[in-house]
Amino acid sequence: MNVNAEEAITTTVNFTKQLGLALMIFAAAYIAAKVLKGGVKRFARTRKLPADITNLLAQSAEVGILLFGAVSAMGTLGIDVGAMIAGLGLVGFALGFALRDLLSNFLAGLLILLYNPFVRGDRIGVSGSEGTVIEVNMRYTVLQADEKKILIPNSAIFTNVVTVERKTPTDLG
Repeated sequence: MNVNAEEAITTTVNFTKQLGLALMIFAAAYIAAKVLKGGVKRFARTRKLPADITNLLAQSAEVGILLFGAVSAMGTLGIDVGAMIAGLGLVGFALGFALRDLLSNFLAGLLILLYNPFVRGDRIGVSGSEGTVIEVNMRYTVLQADEKKILIPNSAIFTNVVTVERKTPTDLG
């Protein structure tokens, strides 16, 4: 066997070990994310937080752990994560514009959940759409109207006039 074949075998074996370790790291992060998500939901239930805030917190915790796991796994594979993050700084301006709407909807959704201008079951109208609120998530407020689901970006709800018809008059407060 020549030197090149031995190097190829050694390189393949080393890469396979690194790949296995990276997959184990990501799998551990995935499991940790699911456990943390469940823990956040249990904690929120004991504190009697609204379901929408609970979902928002649980999703944020899950995504954060998964991102950490992915970055750790890439670092294990030998990818220079520091250089990758520095490279993102170079394209940060473009990413900022691309993610502006996503961040805007996320923050608007958080403010909607904190200020509670409406709750599940209320009938609302915004931007020409009307329906019953069935969910407020990180990006949309979901309305049910007849046989349709209407997804309204949270930033549109936060910046436009909204009419709210409470599900019961005693909910006014």
